[in-house]
Amino acid sequence: QVQLVESGGGLVQPGGSLRLSCAASGRIFNIFAMGWYRQAPGKQREFVARITNGGATTYADSVKGRFTISRDNAKNTVYLQMNSLKPEDTAVYYCNSGLVATVGSWGQGTQVTVSS
Repeated sequence: QVQLVESGGGLVQPGGSLRLSCAASGRIFNIFAMGWYRQAPGKQREFVARITNGGATTYADSVKGRFTISRDNAKNTVYLQMNSLKPEDTAVYYCNSGLVATVGSWGQGTQVTVSS
């Protein structure tokens, strides 16, 4: 199984940007889809973005137009570029399979805090 480690989170002011990275222990090229998820305090974990091995992307309505998911298969890494961040984006961000049927265990995630 592929192990994933998220990084790149931090504290940023509203309107700022962050790029999250998801480093995989194994090859991700042949994984059908990779996705980003987030869990805000007191809320359920929610879907953020997905990218298939063919490059097709899907975004939650709340982040559409602001976030961009990408994958670098040579580096076995998935990225989430987050622009125009809002306080409501504050959450722990996780990467995993982008297909619910193949979601594995959840890692520690990376904390994103958007606050003035």
